[in-house]
Amino acid sequence: MKALSIVAAFLGGVTLGAAAGLLFAPEKGADTRRKIAEVLRKKGIRLNRDEMDDLVDQIASEVKDAD
Repeated sequence: MKALSIVAAFLGGVTLGAAAGLLFAPEKGADTRRKIAEVLRKKGIRLNRDEMDDLVDQIASEVKDAD
């Protein structure tokens, strides 16, 4: 069970780090959102514009809280 927690924490950190990298990248927000939507579509997840904006806002909030 402890190993599972370590793996989950690692994967969570990787995900948060990747999200932070995307959010703070020097690209326009629209380009970043398009790339995120593209990756999610490849994984079978479809979000409309409002859902994508909510997801980006939620990730940004998590990143700010982590600082």
